[in-house]
Amino acid sequence: MPKNNKNIGIAIIGCGRVGRMRGKIASEFPGISWIGLCDTNKKVGEKLKEDISADYFTTDYSDLINRSEVDAVIIATSTWSHYEPTLIAIDNKQKLFIEKPMATDAIQSLELLKLIQENKIDACLGYTQRFRRRFMAVRERVRTGQIGDISCAFTRAFMNSMAPLNETRLTQDRRFLTPMVVSGTHSLDMALWIMDDMPISVYAKSSDKILFDSGTKDATCGIFTLASGAIWSMNISWALPKIWPGASYGLEIGLVGTKGVIDIEDTHRDVIIASEYDQGKIYRPEGRESEVTRNVDFLTSFPPGDMYNGELWGPMKEETFSWLQRICCDKATPHASAEDGHRNLMLTMAMDLSAKLGKEITFPISAYDLMGGLTE
Repeated sequence: MPKNNKNIGIAIIGCGRVGRMRGKIASEFPGISWIGLCDTNKKVGEKLKEDISADYFTTDYSDLINRSEVDAVIIATSTWSHYEPTLIAIDNKQKLFIEKPMATDAIQSLELLKLIQENKIDACLGYTQRFRRRFMAVRERVRTGQIGDISCAFTRAFMNSMAPLNETRLTQDRRFLTPMVVSGTHSLDMALWIMDDMPISVYAKSSDKILFDSGTKDATCGIFTLASGAIWSMNISWALPKIWPGASYGLEIGLVGTKGVIDIEDTHRDVIIASEYDQGKIYRPEGRESEVTRNVDFLTSFPPGDMYNGELWGPMKEETFSWLQRICCDKATPHASAEDGHRNLMLTMAMDLSAKLGKEITFPISAYDLMGGLTE
């Protein structure tokens, strides 16, 4: 039975698509007694406040996080803007749920990790794929030795280019908004979570023929050597045409062991809709609703889940609900930790550094050396 049931007040920083989904779930959880919201877009924030009957809204995240009602904080702002609100929440010793990454600067990420550890903060990172049934089942089979020791692994992610265009449109500093740092990190985390191994080196290459004008790369492909002696091919392209039917991720993972093999096909091409109506508009943010018409869609390919009767169902609901159980009932959960999140950032940025220098990067590497190599 859960112990120490509590009434918790939470602050949600960022009321866009993800903040809205998590806020709706939190508003229906019995252990949450108070919800405060923050967004720089007053219209977006006020609308969410009305829709979930939140208790407070402000455009100043410092004002919200410092309120006495707040016990836990969800950081759901744009990828590049997690650092500052996370610092304030750590200073207040509040429980944290941070959309990945903690920061897009490895030095800032290390700073946050050290503060989280020193202050014994319960901090989770948003790696929603961990809450999908298929990946949990695979992790359990690998963990219990059903395919023996892993000899080699392969990960391939294909993504619609709407993802990088959404990421880069809100900032001019796009140096670290790369395929691996922003999106490939999900499939990297998933593969490492399943294999429970640690890379000792990586050699990578990148291309930028399509998204050069947007200030980012098209694709990154890398070969990791793992501590166990296994090799792992980790590849992503997020430059597929906007009309590509996948809402976001199309993922394939192969694991070859000494006693067996596991092959995961997660491209969502098993349920397809073709319609005279635009199927892509539900994935586009405000202001970009009419950018492109997409008449074919891979159903279930939207990573957070799917809407049914006005409610989200799927891994983001499972992830958020599980975190609420964690903070209200002290329940153990499979969330990514702050340590996992920092490791993932270091590995994805090391791939970018290897691609830039054209040479193998060995681990461990310091955050200072990594950032120095990427910025010089």
